[in-house]
Amino acid sequence: MPVRGISEDEILEVLRRGTPASASFGRLAKEKVFHFGSSWRGRLYEQKKVRVVYVEEEGEMITVTAYAYYGNWGTGT
Repeated sequence: MPVRGISEDEILEVLRRGTPASASFGRLAKEKVFHFGSSWRGRLYEQKKVRVVYVEEEGEMITVTAYAYYGNWGTGT
């Protein structure tokens, strides 16, 4: 999902270690704040929050979509 500024490694990290978040339509979600320290679309951001919406089928997590939010949440890795 390079268009959204999210790498596959970040999605996997969110699924493994992210904080559960609310989702609708029977889906699940997790999110995690990452250190970013770079620019996105011409603006400098310290952090990036990645939110992954997924479903579980037959013991596997299947990503439905992922969102990136840029800003400062005061925590992160």
